[in-house]
Amino acid sequence: MYSHGKKISGDVLDQQTRCIHYHTQKDIIAIKFYCCNTYYPCKSCHDSHGCGNHSVWPAALFNEEAILCGACGTELTINEYLNCQSICPACSSSFNPGCSLHASYYFETRHR
Repeated sequence: MYSHGKKISGDVLDQQTRCIHYHTQKDIIAIKFYCCNTYYPCKSCHDSHGCGNHSVWPAALFNEEAILCGACGTELTINEYLNCQSICPACSSSFNPGCSLHASYYFETRHR
């Protein structure tokens, strides 16, 4: 599926990047996985359909764009995403605040 011109892989349900695992009104981000440079809605989608070589974004690369807002299509850097308080800085759409509980699945956390 495509969202705002970006290919989103996995079990995607709609163009705002919701998937079969996370599909509430606020589940509107996709994460570009460091290991395969591909957007997925969540780790479970990557586990099922990804590269099989899961790795997290190193802290030194947190200025790279790796988060896609499914509402407006803005690509956020990892730092922007981690500091946005679950609100898109471009369109003010709310992101699921529970995603922060899973940050270690996607981003190196020991240097933050």
